[in-house]
Amino acid sequence: MTFLDNFRAAREKRKLYNRTVAEIESLPRDVALDLGIFPEDARRIAREAVYG
Repeated sequence: MTFLDNFRAAREKRKLYNRTVAEIESLPRDVALDLGIFPEDARRIAREAVYG
């Protein structure tokens, strides 16, 4: 992979991370809790989902 390929892959992962955080944070609290998700953990959950 070239530098440009690495940069594009990192950019796509960051976009996915940001979208995942936004989606988790936008869930109604009762729905999130029913799913076992605490909205305060959105960044941790997104990081694990996207970056492993």
